Amino acid sequence: NLHRNSSHERSSFNMSALATSLPKSDAIIDSNVEGSDDDDEDVASTPVDGAEEAPKKKKKKKKKKKKKKSATEPSQKYEGLNLGGFTDYYLKYGQTSPPTVPISQLFEAGSFPEGEIQEYTQPFNSHRFTSEECKASDSVHSSYYDLVRQASECHRQVRSYAQSLIKPGIKLIDLCTQLENKNRELVQEKGLERGVGFPTGCSINHVAAHYTPNNGDSTVLNYGDVCKIDFGTQIDGRIIDCAFTVAFDPQFEELLRAVQDATDAGIRNTGVDVRLCDVGASVEEVMESYECTIEGTTYPVKCIRNLNGHSIGQYQIHAGQSVPIVDNGDQTKMLENQMYAIETFGSTGRGHVIEFGECSHYMKNFDAPHVPLRLNSAKKLLGHINKTFGTLAFCRRWLERDDGGSFTTNGLQGKQTKYIGALKNLCDAGIVQAYPPLVDIEGCYTAQYEHTILLRPNCREVVSRGDDY
Repeated sequence: NLHRNSSHERSSFNMSALATSLPKSDAIIDSNVEGSDDDDEDVASTPVDGAEEAPKKKKKKKKKKKKKKSATEPSQKYEGLNLGGFTDYYLKYGQTSPPTVPISQLFEAGSFPEGEIQEYTQPFNSHRFTSEECKASDSVHSSYYDLVRQASECHRQVRSYAQSLIKPGIKLIDLCTQLENKNRELVQEKGLERGVGFPTGCSINHVAAHYTPNNGDSTVLNYGDVCKIDFGTQIDGRIIDCAFTVAFDPQFEELLRAVQDATDAGIRNTGVDVRLCDVGASVEEVMESYECTIEGTTYPVKCIRNLNGHSIGQYQIHAGQSVPIVDNGDQTKMLENQMYAIETFGSTGRGHVIEFGECSHYMKNFDAPHVPLRLNSAKKLLGHINKTFGTLAFCRRWLERDDGGSFTTNGLQGKQTKYIGALKNLCDAGIVQAYPPLVDIEGCYTAQYEHTILLRPNCREVVSRGDDY
């Protein structure tokens, strides 16, 4: 600008004298002045008062505007350890942030995102990937796979939303409530037809599983906690069971990595006709190759030997087969077109859990006996359980909601009161099973990772896989 302003103010005499007294190169405006460009062409001005040539004017180059991030470009990162991707990854599908659009409205039927596809690698099943017979058998089940993928995408979006909420200081009951409400919203809760698969587990530190806050529980997530987030989504009884571990303190990173790597190793070793003990052996080998240092003490990471993965049936979270996380010698073989939850638990403690603490999780037994009930309160509660949850797991918080666990089924008239005695009566009769918290020794830390897989005729599909884990 200084160059430009002075060129306008000079007289014709001064311009001419300057042009003849200075070397030609000095009469040219410095090309390094702000706003110039090495590629700009010099345009001659009209000669003034006998001067051969007026100083050359430079066009001011417009500053480039910084590219703004698109509203559909994911940008939010999770604040804890060991998870990748963006917590708002779903923006690429046209979802809002936070997510409010039901999953069924984001995709056309038959086009829900496919999970991670893995080939079978064992000598006895590796041929399946290219087998025309297996491919033909696979195509027959496309509608079943589509339901599973829809539920899986709902789980991914809900857990990504939850990851954006998870920070030290949040009350666990608030986290669970917000997560479950978002789950109901995105899956379009419709009673037993579609909804939440089971209560949100948020077990902390030495508590490995089956803890969710009852009403009145004010437990807060702290920076030094290790918290397992385990929840489910179901459509037509097809349950997606998937879990991850939350931690913020870097000293827990190796514990989390051990369990995540062990889960992935277990998944890679599953397949049609694979022996369950072989899956357990692969998990154990990876898990127990790790150690972690916490507060200056080094601990071996141990498999929690009496916790397992499991097969999943329609409206049946535990469908009969247990997938061990150690080599337990079980020769039972995995089945074609069966869904499995491959979940592993690692511990810095003894690697064995017991039931301890106030119970929150319950579930009607899949093969519950027909037992005459004497208490009218027990009969009433059983009727509520049958129509609202069927054989899906539930928790006390849900019974105490105004909708009793399902607005579609009960409206705002479903809240259960003074039901504890009736619930105990149903448990004593063998109709309902209580699932108290599972704990290792106090003072230790436990971690969990879990995915739902589908053993298709020609490949293994990790249906719950996401960019996060």
